[in-house]
Amino acid sequence: MAILIDSPIWPAHGTVFAHLVSTTSLAELHGFAAAAGIPERAFDEDHYDVPERRHAELVGLGALEVTGRDLARKLIASGLRVPARERAKALDRPLRQRWSRLMPAHEDLGRELLDRWSEPHRRYHTRAHLFAVLTALETIADGGAPPRAVVLAAWFHDAVYSAGGPPGQDEEDSARLAEHRLSAAGLGDAEVGEVGRLVRLTAAHAPDAHDVAGQLVCDADLEVLGRDPHGYRRYAARVREEYSVVPEEAFRAGRAAVLEQLLGLDPLFHTRAARQLWLARARENMAAELARLRP
Repeated sequence: MAILIDSPIWPAHGTVFAHLVSTTSLAELHGFAAAAGIPERAFDEDHYDVPERRHAELVGLGALEVTGRDLARKLIASGLRVPARERAKALDRPLRQRWSRLMPAHEDLGRELLDRWSEPHRRYHTRAHLFAVLTALETIADGGAPPRAVVLAAWFHDAVYSAGGPPGQDEEDSARLAEHRLSAAGLGDAEVGEVGRLVRLTAAHAPDAHDVAGQLVCDADLEVLGRDPHGYRRYAARVREEYSVVPEEAFRAGRAAVLEQLLGLDPLFHTRAARQLWLARARENMAAELARLRP
């Protein structure tokens, strides 16, 4: 067992808290927490917040006391540390700021979208994914900021997410939501239609060779495939959590089919920047996951 706990020095709610982590797996961490009676609501992405009054008890149950610095260092080395950019709870303000710059007269629509991206059944398709796609667009756009329709497509592309319907249904429903809300917001028919078209492209990630806007949206949506191995494993684990009701054997078969479809895309990434940044690692990550899924 590799359960660590630091000193209770972090103030909140009239007491001080310690951080409880595992450097082996989240499964080990959740198992220890459940056995110790720590409530699920105390979990925050990669650690449990535990009040000072329980510190000695948890050490007695086997948690190794370390300094806060050592805990952070060992958690990072384990690959289980969740960076700030992946912490959905921490992204409310930066996302609101981005929306205000994009659609300054439509704060209510921005709030609706952020509420949708925060639905409790989501584990990967959260505000963190939205933030990652928006950031990726800025990274790969050639010559500056991407067009407004492209950015709006990113905001809407998983605004409807059920994780259980037929393939393409969430994308279709998200596109229709975009068309309805943006028309009501006063955008012109051409721009509204373009946003809907771009959202629908994320179902298959196969834009035409000369579809620059479509290539940007599809490449940004798949940026996660090209993360470092630890980041990719966190993504894969969150996808599994979204399908937690699916039996393991059925999930493995379905997930393998998705990966094979992605590996069969030629090209996987369409923009030059995305290919340079993410292609090689994406193929390595997906091949490694396929190997883990197969007996």
